[in-house]
Amino acid sequence: MRPVRLGAVSYLNTKPLVHGLEARPDLFSVRFDVPAVCATLLHQGGVDVGLIPAIEYGRRAYEIVPDVAIGSNGPIASVALFSRVSIAKVQSIALDISSNTSVALTRILCAKRWGIRPRFRPGVPDLTIMLSQADAALLIGDPALAIDADAFGALKIDLGSEWLALTGLPFVYAVWAGRAGALSAEHVRELQSSRDRGVCDIETIARSAAGGDATRAARALVYLRDNLKYGLGSAERAGLSRFHELAAELGVGPAKRSLRFYE
Repeated sequence: MRPVRLGAVSYLNTKPLVHGLEARPDLFSVRFDVPAVCATLLHQGGVDVGLIPAIEYGRRAYEIVPDVAIGSNGPIASVALFSRVSIAKVQSIALDISSNTSVALTRILCAKRWGIRPRFRPGVPDLTIMLSQADAALLIGDPALAIDADAFGALKIDLGSEWLALTGLPFVYAVWAGRAGALSAEHVRELQSSRDRGVCDIETIARSAAGGDATRAARALVYLRDNLKYGLGSAERAGLSRFHELAAELGVGPAKRSLRFYE
């Protein structure tokens, strides 16, 4: 049998989930892209299973790898709105469209948390350009993690914190998902084991990602160890379902589907 084709995300937050998978070419072949591309590849059949943005789960009849996700229970640090004005005064937002989940989350928070109705426009993930075109900018992933908001004269509004304040629930940004039958029980166990290895080896992953820069390594360690959560327990499933419910209600996501999992 050919290896299962995995589409993974090319950001730092994914590294603990794919730790050691390169040693199992008999089970998996892995490619790396931004979240939106992972989702497109899965929808079009370019991969068998993808680490897809949470909003994309409802677009097809997919199943989820149990107990594995990228999430937060409070500050996430790498999904944020950078604003030149107070949130109540924001009239326009430039959106990093690398992840449809973060875009939908921004729209939900505008409506349900902040009570604003800004104009939205897509933007390249460059904060200087984005803030020249709008009052605020959504950035995700490694660029959002690295930016010093004070250097831009901007406020950094962490969307993980804002979601927790709105709902009291964790937020799930991405899950492994694919068509029914795409994974055997062995595949599922190996993806769970990869997560376990990664979590146990967080310090090594942080040092490797920093390329010898001690400051970057320390920042990566805090992010991977303290900001991110890699499980999908009952609270995370409730948060994921609530997100799907609000996205459908506001018309920024597909109709809500019940969560279905690989055995």
